This record gives sequence, structure tokens and C-alpha cells, in this order.
Amino acid sequence: MKNTDHHSSHHHHDDNCCHHEHDAAEAAPVSPEPITPPPVAPQDPVEVLQAEVNKYRDQSLRTAADLENYRKRMIREKEEAIRYTNMGLLEKLIPILDNFELGLEVAKTAPDVSAASIVQGLSMVQRQLSDFVKDNGLTAVEAIGQQFDPKLHEAIGHESHEQIPDGNVISQVRRGYKLADRLIRPAAVIVSKGNQVAG
Repeated sequence: MKNTDHHSSHHHHDDNCCHHEHDAAEAAPVSPEPITPPPVAPQDPVEVLQAEVNKYRDQSLRTAADLENYRKRMIREKEEAIRYTNMGLLEKLIPILDNFELGLEVAKTAPDVSAASIVQGLSMVQRQLSDFVKDNGLTAVEAIGQQFDPKLHEAIGHESHEQIPDGNVISQVRRGYKLADRLIRPAAVIVSKGNQVAG
């Protein structure tokens, strides 16, 4: 009988122990430990400022390099555009140059070529050149008989003239040209002083 009581007492004790542990676990739940960030070392203000300076310096260097590359690309594209534009004009001039060289070669090698034939050949070349420049917007400045205009004419001399009034152009020494409304070269002219009698 005693052994039975002792065994029963032992089980009763174990039950009480587990019960007490369970109560303790419920009464005091374990909370997770707070995560603390690693300590940050204090930064030197000079170092912070230097880092900012370095950052902006690098940015400015990259920007300057980008601008330089852009400038070089624009220059290259402009040069190419001008080169191809000139190529188109030169292609149109080649046939005129061919005719001019052919006329000169005939005049040099054929002894029986008359002056009239040479004049005829040169006149053809002149017409071709005139048509070419007109097609490209180049027009001659009107000069002879016109009132002298310093915006279009360059006076290289003055002469008395009975028929042409004072201030008008008597003759043209060198033709002037305009491209659209822009003067390319003024016409070099002789201007009348009117009918002046030397006294």
C-alpha cells in the first residue's frame, strides 16, 4: 500500500511541476530583443564637404566632356553639309568646264579655226554659266544708265557726259551680283558728272 501511495504522489508532483511551468510561460512571454543599428561614427565636416566637392567636380567634368563631344559633332555635321552642297554645285559646273576646255583645245590645235568660231564657242560657255548662276539664285546688278546707288554700286571714277545726267552710271567695269536679296559683290562703275564744261 505504501508503494502505491508513493507512486501516486510522484505523479501528482510531476503534474504540479508541469502545470506551474506552463503557467509561468503564459504569465511571462518572451519579447524579441530590439534591433539596434550599428553605431555610426561621427563624420568630419571637412570630409563631408570634400566628398560633395568631388561629386560635383566629377559631374561638371562629365558635363564638359559631353558638351565638347556635342560641339565636335555639330562642327563635323556642318562641314559635311557644306562639303556635299559644294559637291552638287561642282557637278553642275563640270559640263561647262568641259565645253570651255574643248573650245580652248580646238583654238590651239586647229590653225584654220576662225576668230568667229572661237567667239561662238566662248559665247556658248558664257550662256551656260549665266544659266547656271541664275538657277542657283545669283542675279546681276543693274548698273548702266541707273542712278548711282552706294548699296549696289562702287564708283571707281567720274566723267562728264552730255547725254547721261549727273549721278547716273555711264559704264560698268565689273559686273556686280546678288544672291536673292543679299549683295555678293557691288558693280564697279563710272559715274556721270553731267555736261560740265571745263572753265
